[in-house]
Amino acid sequence: MAVSASFANSILSIKTHRPNALSTSLSLPKPTSVSTRNQKSTRFTTFCSLEAAKDPKLDVPIEQRYEAFPTVMDINQIRDILPHRFPFLLVDRVIEYNAGVSAVAIKNVTINDNFFPGHFPERPIMPGVLMVEAMAQVGGLVMLQPEVGGSRENFFFAGIDKVRFRRPVIAGDTLVMRMTLTKLQKRFGIAKMEGKAYVGGEVVCEGEFLMATGTG
Repeated sequence: MAVSASFANSILSIKTHRPNALSTSLSLPKPTSVSTRNQKSTRFTTFCSLEAAKDPKLDVPIEQRYEAFPTVMDINQIRDILPHRFPFLLVDRVIEYNAGVSAVAIKNVTINDNFFPGHFPERPIMPGVLMVEAMAQVGGLVMLQPEVGGSRENFFFAGIDKVRFRRPVIAGDTLVMRMTLTKLQKRFGIAKMEGKAYVGGEVVCEGEFLMATGTG
């Protein structure tokens, strides 16, 4: 059947002016090729805490980020006060000292400590009794001072009470110990102290200590 020219022109005009919604909605940008040849490599850093991740000095190497413990008494000064010697001197440095009141000291726990071969060969853990002994030695640094009047020749660890061990201390830890004098009876030569030991800011050991003092 023949179609008139006017009818065909009308159909063509409708198709020409009809909005092409489908082609508009599906119009996508042309994909662009991504070249990784000239891209800079990204450096990934693992942070120990959220605070470190927010540190503005992110470009500072980790070995330069943390300050060392201060030194109030070094090992030679400690040896001048305490009578202990290897392998039983368990205090490496005093980092805070309040005369006649308290002391804070550290013990660097290393795999070379002589107790690790036997405690335990497969899992090196610092014995709890040695943690207590180390804390008592820090107490000795408070007691064997002119402000208290203790005697190096007549000073003994007399007792412990309420001792609790909160977590193991292993090779590589730094044991931070605070000993505080709470009661002193010079007449009877008795002193009472409170002690806490920390690793990474967490309490690992705590208790009450009794010291026997003398005048020499």
